[in-house]
This record gives sequence, C-alpha cells and structure tokens, in this order.
Amino acid sequence: MTWWAILAACAACYAAKVIGVSVPARVLADRRIAHAAGLLPIGLLAALVATQTFTSGHHLALDARAAGLGVAVAAQARRAPFVVVVAAAVATTAVVRALA
Repeated sequence: MTWWAILAACAACYAAKVIGVSVPARVLADRRIAHAAGLLPIGLLAALVATQTFTSGHHLALDARAAGLGVAVAAQARRAPFVVVVAAAVATTAVVRALA
C-alpha cells in the first residue's frame, strides 16, 4: 500500500514538472505571469519559515525558535551580512534553549 502511494506521488511530481516545462513561451512573457512567478518563491519560503518556527507536531508553539527568528529579522532589518544574521539566530536559539 505504501509503495503505491509513493509511486503515485512520484508520478504527480513528474506530471507537475512536465506541465511547467510545457507552458508556451508567450504565456510566460505576460507581465502579470512573470510578476506572479517571481513572487511565488517568497510566499512559499515565508510559509515554510512560519510552519517550522511556530508549530510543534500538530500544535502551535512559541519557543526558542521564535526568539531566533526575531533576532534574525532584527539583524536583517539592520542590513547585517547573511552569515551574521544566521549566526545571531542560531546563537539566540541556543541560549534561549539552554536557559529554558
């Protein structure tokens, strides 16, 4: 049963790729489509960050990950280099977890 589900998921992913590659160039040249396609990765990444930061299993959670994200947002707002943003978020999360 599990193998059939895995094979079905693989087929669905492959079909999605084929459909994406098969879109005519004139459709992709449309200004609105190009703008929407440029914004989709940002929305998907934001959803992933929110899901991974504020959930634990099937429950909402406000823990050290939220503190790390807050520090990362603050560092990014101050235009810190990416490595500094990540290091500050990691250090904050580790300190909050150690104190909890």
